[in-house]
Amino acid sequence: MTFPVVGMVGGGQLARMTHEAGIPLGIRFKLLSDTPQDSAAQVVGDVVVGDHRDPETLRAFARGCDVLTFDHEHVPTALLRELEAEGIPVRPGPDALVHAQDKGVMRARLDELGIPSPRHRIVAGPADAAAFAAETGGFPVVLKTVRGGYDGKGVWVVRSAGDEAAHEPFRAGVPVLAEEKVDFRRELAANVVRSPHGQAVAYPVVESIQVNGVCDTVLAPAPGLPEAEAVRAQELALTIARELGVVGHLAVELFETRDGRVLVNELAMRPHNSGHWTQDGAVTSQFANHVRAVLDLPLGDPRPRARWTVMANVLGGDYPDMYAAYLHCMARDPQLKIHMYGKDVKPGRKVGHVNVYGDDLPDLRERAAHAAGYLRGTIDE
Repeated sequence: MTFPVVGMVGGGQLARMTHEAGIPLGIRFKLLSDTPQDSAAQVVGDVVVGDHRDPETLRAFARGCDVLTFDHEHVPTALLRELEAEGIPVRPGPDALVHAQDKGVMRARLDELGIPSPRHRIVAGPADAAAFAAETGGFPVVLKTVRGGYDGKGVWVVRSAGDEAAHEPFRAGVPVLAEEKVDFRRELAANVVRSPHGQAVAYPVVESIQVNGVCDTVLAPAPGLPEAEAVRAQELALTIARELGVVGHLAVELFETRDGRVLVNELAMRPHNSGHWTQDGAVTSQFANHVRAVLDLPLGDPRPRARWTVMANVLGGDYPDMYAAYLHCMARDPQLKIHMYGKDVKPGRKVGHVNVYGDDLPDLRERAAHAAGYLRGTIDE
């Protein structure tokens, strides 16, 4: 039997970890990467360097693949429709992926489905944003460019009609979405995986702790979340995956409000930072299940291996010698799982993550935070 070739568009750390998950399955990977130095390009054997926005480059790459999938949402929808018309399986397909590419399209579709979201409207300029604020209880409001934003980029909190931030989003030349600034208690994430024939699995709902708009720590499962509410969040994510026709991994980022509601914040149709804990903390990782889903293989067990798993992102700082740093972390805590992405260290850049699991949540949080801080260079003992 000839094992299938999975074509991954995008050479970042998500592609790197997805490739790793496919190795035990005997899956052959082919990568379309921006540069030979990208995280996944360092470890995948079959790499094409090129621009995913170029039709001929993408078409030539796809012809050597049995299925096409992604580690980002930036491939133009029109190009993906052309590939589908030529008989190349694209998973998730363009009709689903557009909901992760365009926040305006996503909000409109969720409204149609009756899925709870922050109050929102497409606005034409600062005056229109001020009118929206007046209708929804006043400033502050959140302005987002509908395309291109991630990790806090493309997002502005506007605190008054005269705030300079009210003008910034409109300079990007794309539509702008205004949303109410939700008074949330914490952020949650529901991660699910769905296959072409409709099989789906749901991971435990997690708490995602953000610092400056970037995920810092994930607690799996979300502490103190009542079982009934966790099940409702999982059902919400499964409903979105089914109704949008998602194939592969879907992350539904959620706000848990102070009055007990759960609102959908963002969607991501690829492996996601809030699911990195599954590499060590779940029976089947998000990466392995994404590979299974895009190939329409039976999905793996998403249940956790331990009562708690804590994931902490490692961000670059002023301390570039990660190798010496993780030797210390391994010696200090042999149960720690360190995952490095092969990236150059730059301040604020995600260069790796650590996982630790067990029965004592405060202890796990301290150990994960210490390792991430030591690797970044913010602590030295």
